[in-house]
Amino acid sequence: MSSAFPDLQSARIYGIVDLGYCAPAQVEAMTAALCEGGVDLLQLRAKKLSLPEIEKLARLMHPITREHEVPLIINDHLEIAATIGSEGVHVGQDDDAVAKARAVVGPDVFVGKSTHSLAQAVAAQEEKADYIGFGPLYATGTKPDYVPIGLQDITAVHQQVQLPIFCIGGVNEERLPEILAAGARRVVVVSAFLLAADVQAYVRKIKSALP
Repeated sequence: MSSAFPDLQSARIYGIVDLGYCAPAQVEAMTAALCEGGVDLLQLRAKKLSLPEIEKLARLMHPITREHEVPLIINDHLEIAATIGSEGVHVGQDDDAVAKARAVVGPDVFVGKSTHSLAQAVAAQEEKADYIGFGPLYATGTKPDYVPIGLQDITAVHQQVQLPIFCIGGVNEERLPEILAAGARRVVVVSAFLLAADVQAYVRKIKSALP
């Protein structure tokens, strides 16, 4: 990863361009708005598109994220991440192991992993993930099949896991105070960003509230 980009330890706010909320035609404008608002990391998540469509969108996003020095992370699709040269890749619990992901994308691309419990978070650290997503904290339309894990383990996961921990799942401006009070230091915001009337202003509000 280029030294021009912030390191993961300094990242606080993680945006996701999720095609469940953002039409393909809006991806470029949304990417620019999120980057201009101040996200530290940005992921492309497109669960229902074909691989060529996802690669096309990633290639549209990457010049924008590079211009703003925001690492681009590809969800799930290791080959696309390797092909376009994204800065990061993200895998789920049911997806590829961190070691396999690293073998595909190479040593210069960071690998994040989704975790849904304290035990999974500890295991991801042992797998040598570069960061973890921890959640979903609340019920969320983004992941309707996942049972929310609540806020009770946020303090414990920060005590037991030394990786950057991004709390995810139903995070928005209204809930942010209780999420931070529970011990979170970094958050992922999805639908609240993508559906905001003023995306840039909403990102700035969340960012200004983070420690």
